Amino acid sequence: MNGKRNLFSRNIREIVLALMIVIIAVAVQFRTGGLFFTGSNLFDLLREASILIMVSMGLMMVILTGNIDLSIGSTMGLCGMLCALTLKNNQDIPLILLFLMAALIGALCGFLNGFIVAKLHVYALIATLATKYIFRGVIYLFSGGAWVAQAEMTPEFISITTTSFLGINSLIWFAIGITVISFVYLNYTRSGRHLFAVGNSQNAAEVTGIKVRLTQIRSFVICGVIAGLAGLLWVCKYGNAQSESCDGYEISVIASVVAGGCSIAGGEGSVAGVLLGALLMGTLNNILPLIRVSTYWQQAIKGFIILISIVINAYMQKRVKKQELKRREL
Repeated sequence: MNGKRNLFSRNIREIVLALMIVIIAVAVQFRTGGLFFTGSNLFDLLREASILIMVSMGLMMVILTGNIDLSIGSTMGLCGMLCALTLKNNQDIPLILLFLMAALIGALCGFLNGFIVAKLHVYALIATLATKYIFRGVIYLFSGGAWVAQAEMTPEFISITTTSFLGINSLIWFAIGITVISFVYLNYTRSGRHLFAVGNSQNAAEVTGIKVRLTQIRSFVICGVIAGLAGLLWVCKYGNAQSESCDGYEISVIASVVAGGCSIAGGEGSVAGVLLGALLMGTLNNILPLIRVSTYWQQAIKGFIILISIVINAYMQKRVKKQELKRREL
């Protein structure tokens, strides 16, 4: 009985999130006259949420160490724009090179963030807020404020996000791949477990031989690589690259990760929780325009979700600590 109770306590966030998604979906099903629960709409919902799922997995790596990355939207925009400009000027470039380019640029952006935070000891909130605008400035520098339109891209490039395999859109497969890799990395590798250790206590992690600064930099680099790939897929999906692409996207990503149970203080979170958090935000992004909620209220709802999630996470952490103290006393 105690084992079942402990299992329920550990998974309470995931259970609540799953119930919230179901309740919202059922409510919208009635509101739209049965249009929500259709195969095409559900696949569209997953496709729309795929990039959000990917980037949320990357940001989770950073938040687990007790840091945050506010530049993630600008990193996506920068990688997408530079790859689009490269394609515009080199139509015969192999697609694999564009993916490698996006990953490399994202890694460099992540390394810069990690270096400033870990080596220069600047608070992540301040450091990544600064790089957010620096990266956005670099986009303007290379693009001159101009767009790269779909007509300037190759059909092979655009088809990356329109093709299907086994009846499932390629974007969904990308999201599945990043999710599986994240799960394996965090649960079955030493460096993945180091993220949790650093987030729980940097001093304790150092005592056990963990290289805290290197671990922090690694988390930012991983986040940057995923953001870079997501930025490229964003350009493929929407068929254009703009100077404002992905601007403000970090709000949805942070909401997904925090709603998924990741503690802003670090050291706590799960792939399953973040996946459900991203699906919740993706569902809201799909539903709110459907029921004609204004853009301003959509942003307010996302902010409310972040606030409530932080409060719930803080409450759950206090509850867990009290339970641990009681067990020690017994």
